[in-house]
Amino acid sequence: KRCHGDGKKTTTTRISREFGEMNPTEKDRHRFFSVVGFSFFFAYLLAFLFEGQILYGLLEHHGEEPVLYITITIAAHFAGLSLVGFLIRDISTARRFMLLGAGLIFLATLPFYFAPSSLWTVGLLAAGFISGGAVAAWGFYLKAFTPRNERLRSCADVLILSNLLMIALDLLAALWSPAGGLSLTLLCLPLGAVFIFILPAKERQPLTAAGAPEPEISVRLPLLLLCLFVFVITINSGLMYQVFNPAFAHLTLLTSWYWAVPYIAALIILRSLPMKVNRSKMLYVGMAMIMTAFIGFMLLGRQGRDYLIVDTLMLGACGIFDLFWWSILGEMLDFTKRPAAVFGIGLSANVLGVLCGDLLGMTITSINLPDAEVAVIALSVVCVTLVLLPPLNRQLVMLLKNHTYLLAYSAIPREQRAKIVHCLEPLDPLTPREEEVLQLILDGNSNRQIAARLFVSENTVKTHIRNIFSKYGTRSRAELISTLLQDRNR
Repeated sequence: KRCHGDGKKTTTTRISREFGEMNPTEKDRHRFFSVVGFSFFFAYLLAFLFEGQILYGLLEHHGEEPVLYITITIAAHFAGLSLVGFLIRDISTARRFMLLGAGLIFLATLPFYFAPSSLWTVGLLAAGFISGGAVAAWGFYLKAFTPRNERLRSCADVLILSNLLMIALDLLAALWSPAGGLSLTLLCLPLGAVFIFILPAKERQPLTAAGAPEPEISVRLPLLLLCLFVFVITINSGLMYQVFNPAFAHLTLLTSWYWAVPYIAALIILRSLPMKVNRSKMLYVGMAMIMTAFIGFMLLGRQGRDYLIVDTLMLGACGIFDLFWWSILGEMLDFTKRPAAVFGIGLSANVLGVLCGDLLGMTITSINLPDAEVAVIALSVVCVTLVLLPPLNRQLVMLLKNHTYLLAYSAIPREQRAKIVHCLEPLDPLTPREEEVLQLILDGNSNRQIAARLFVSENTVKTHIRNIFSKYGTRSRAELISTLLQDRNR
């Protein structure tokens, strides 16, 4: 038994955005400033702090072993990414942290103009932690100043621009001196701060067409799966830094400029593809490339042409992987009120993977493991990611569907929502408690939030939800809401 509406259909997907009242020129300008400002920050990170060639050059110049310095820096950066985001609750706090952080990082880097001392270790710990927090804080800017359908392009633009800057800095350092490269790298910090400073310091809460806040959806499981996938695949990046790079260290000039060229080329290609292209399928291409790269590393020599082949395959794959999880994190930001925490945790999995890969690579180097066995280890890592990919893709698709349908439902005026629910009669009547749970589901609450509201356990909530799905003949939240909306428009 179904009851029908008055025949008038409303557009339920017309959502007013945080920047919806801006004119197109203002939107583009804010997005541009956000991307360019963060790219300068990130270029400093890539060229110096995070396995940067300038840091390696300075350590080599002073005869310092890089192992301890690199390890503590990456560990500090991981801590900043995973922790600071929880302390940043709004864009004004994010702005203050990025601006203050730029100054503190600048000061923490100054000891590297002098002979090695304990200040080097302190500076790397401080700069690593603060830069991790600054990267996490940019999650607010990505959410506020880039429309949903442009997040992939904004992430691609940041990665492309920051890597172009890194190439220029590395090349100048190789031709000039590590100290000269450090001076130019430090210049990126005030330049990035200028662009962040001129952006608005406040954001408006996104509202639906019905005037209510957008529903928040739990991203815990998809984020956990994404982090696991990112961690496993980026172990190969750590292996690359510690095994692949030293093998071609004698090609100094070539490696200083060509290193990231395939990475940038892959990003440009992916950025230019139509949005309807299935990104998960591109991951299989990347995995095939990285497997071929390690096989090539095992079979080829150590000359310039061998480097071009292996590096093109390896870094092209890294470009595919990085843009995939950066853009997925960008989409997840719409589902949470803590974008800095989500963005930071997602990228911290990348850093943790690199750190573990570094340690694995150092171990391999210390025991002189043959190239063939290194390739076997790397291929085993790829095989694990192939197992993780299908459930990851399934969870991400379901997350996006849930959000889309909840936005459509929340766009309907509240007084009409009860009518919609009562119009579709379930196979068996709902109990009073199931009706409460259904309404909380439609308001966008997670199982944990529902349990807290009703003072029951999560297992009890899951039982009620299974009963509701059964009575409506559905299997998920998205299917349930879709069924209600479809009946409304009949």
